[in-house]
Amino acid sequence: MAKNKLKKFDEIKKMPNVLQPDLKDLEKGFKYKGMWREMFFLNSNPIILELGCGKGEYTIGLAKKNTNQNYIGIDIKGARIYDGALKSVNEKMHNVAFLRIRIEWIEKCFALNEINEIWITFPDPQMKIKRAKKRLTHPIFLRRYHNILKQNALIHLKTDSSYLFAYTLGVIDGSSHELLNANSNIYDRPLSENEDLNIKTFYERKFLSNSSLITYLCFRLNY
Repeated sequence: MAKNKLKKFDEIKKMPNVLQPDLKDLEKGFKYKGMWREMFFLNSNPIILELGCGKGEYTIGLAKKNTNQNYIGIDIKGARIYDGALKSVNEKMHNVAFLRIRIEWIEKCFALNEINEIWITFPDPQMKIKRAKKRLTHPIFLRRYHNILKQNALIHLKTDSSYLFAYTLGVIDGSSHELLNANSNIYDRPLSENEDLNIKTFYERKFLSNSSLITYLCFRLNY
């Protein structure tokens, strides 16, 4: 393992805005579950998650735009989380946290009705059929989200994968979820209707430089 990664792993252990519970900790009962506002953020503001947050660029961007909301970036890669965590500490952003866990464990970290909104930004589309259950918009994951989201909460998917875009549309239609917005090329017209979509990650800029189309879905779960 590169020395730089080891250094990052060591440093995020000391960062007050990064939590790294292991599965044993979560199965014993995670202390912040149901208590994120009271015990961590120390306010009563809405909580929004970014799943597969990578370096946390979207988490940071949203938190800067919406200072009256709390944001938690979730990823399993500690070396990636480090960048966003360090930036938010240096900029004294008190409405940002990072949670280093597998997204499969999300129900162990948050209580029923605790989360107001979810963003899924440029996830691995898991193209192989045998990996379908790993897609973050697979019905198995949507059920997990349902168990922590408030009623009528929004889920956003922003991706360069036309495959994942089409797959998710099929899941939404097949399960009678409520589709609010489907855009197969978000930059073909001004984004005044949702300025949050203007936030660009490192990978998004890379995709755009290769002429990839960036797609967007917004929907509500209906269970």
